[in-house]
Amino acid sequence: MRFADDKKPHRLVSFWKPGDPLWSGTYDGRPIAVQVRPVLNGFDLLHRGVEVRALAYTEREAAAARLMPAKSAADSGKALRCPMPGVVRAIAVTEGQEVKAGEMLAIVEAMKMENVLRAERDGVVKSVKARPGDSLAVDAVIMEFK
Repeated sequence: MRFADDKKPHRLVSFWKPGDPLWSGTYDGRPIAVQVRPVLNGFDLLHRGVEVRALAYTEREAAAARLMPAKSAADSGKALRCPMPGVVRAIAVTEGQEVKAGEMLAIVEAMKMENVLRAERDGVVKSVKARPGDSLAVDAVIMEFK
């Protein structure tokens, strides 16, 4: 086995089988144990506080994976959007109100469950677009922030 930043080969020996939660064996003759968690198309490997994802693809999957664009983190910007289709049950803030991260902003009912929507960061409510009783689609704007 070779690693990207290494010139010499290394010897890994183990009797590990997929499904075992612990990979134990030797690395260049030294004993080592690595925690293994299965994920889609591979494993998360944890050793001494370091976690890496090891993916295993067929040739066809690897070719397709190389063509996939990198995922970017979603940013709700300066708006609170409805995370799922539902009905607004309550709006807990008013326009011009200062809110702190974690503070309740609204309650949306979806599939007979009430979901409390909280502020991601400190801010000031610019406008409230939804009212209790409104039926909203996914990503509908509930309120905007300054």
